[in-house]
Amino acid sequence: KVAGQPLEMEEVEVAPPRAHEVRIKILCTSLCHTDVTFWRLKGFPPRHPSILGHEAAGVVESVGDHVHEVAVGDTVVPVFLAQCGDCPDCLSDRSNICSGLPAGRPGMPRDGTTRFSFAATGEPINNFLGVSSFTEYTVVDVAHVVRLDPGVPPEKACLLSCGVSTGIGAAWKVAAVEPGSSVAVFGLGAVGLAVAQGCRMRGAKRIIGVDLNPEKRDIGKRLGITDFINPNDIGERTVSEVVKEMTGGGADYCFECIGSTSVMAEAFQSSRKGWGKTVVLGVSNGVAPMSIPSHDILMGRSVVGSLFGGLKPKADIPILAQ
Repeated sequence: KVAGQPLEMEEVEVAPPRAHEVRIKILCTSLCHTDVTFWRLKGFPPRHPSILGHEAAGVVESVGDHVHEVAVGDTVVPVFLAQCGDCPDCLSDRSNICSGLPAGRPGMPRDGTTRFSFAATGEPINNFLGVSSFTEYTVVDVAHVVRLDPGVPPEKACLLSCGVSTGIGAAWKVAAVEPGSSVAVFGLGAVGLAVAQGCRMRGAKRIIGVDLNPEKRDIGKRLGITDFINPNDIGERTVSEVVKEMTGGGADYCFECIGSTSVMAEAFQSSRKGWGKTVVLGVSNGVAPMSIPSHDILMGRSVVGSLFGGLKPKADIPILAQ
């Protein structure tokens, strides 16, 4: 109800879906760190009270008018990023950020209203990132819904609605990691570990994981990491110095999966001159700018941002599910 305060369990009413909307029975939902980031933010969308959660899998319970691509009983994943199919971005291979139904607007994407209310008082409750999955039922615009084969286990499918897709997509679609290349992944949470998997699938030869948590070494090795750096264990040296030493001049690809502007800058400094590419995936909880010396950009390095790993949800999530 209040930013940063403990979440509360409440009985809520979930209204029927309107035109272009789908009501979903949530079978499984997971916690993405972005939920925590937005929960802590004050004076920033989503407004409170709100129902958090945006990584989920479920079954279609009912549909509104003009919904044709899913039907009652279908297995689906809701996704925070829309794919309307009609806007210039959806029609282009160069973007996955739908401009027809932009992400981040409060309320339902077509009319700004909500389908949630407190059962006891009728007071409206805001939704979150177009999904709101921390509830038994939710209503989502069909542009945010991806149908999957019912054989995909829901506890795996829900991870495809955000974290795993974001990480694998960044390696696949955004960086287009080449076989035999070197990679440094900053932050080995769900997204960072998925980046490691994606880089391994793309044939990267060396995948360096960077994390302050020593327990991430073993899980990282299981999911594709070949080398591990704990910044607490390298003395006075910077991470970029260690990465350059390990790779003979810098990693071909660096991925920032934390949301820290200082780590973004360090990831950039860890990339190789001439062709090093740094992909920023972490969601920052502030507005601090990332600082990069202009002469370093002139040396052929590049930085690119990535939302949802560059994936188009309706086209690419089923591929990952397979």
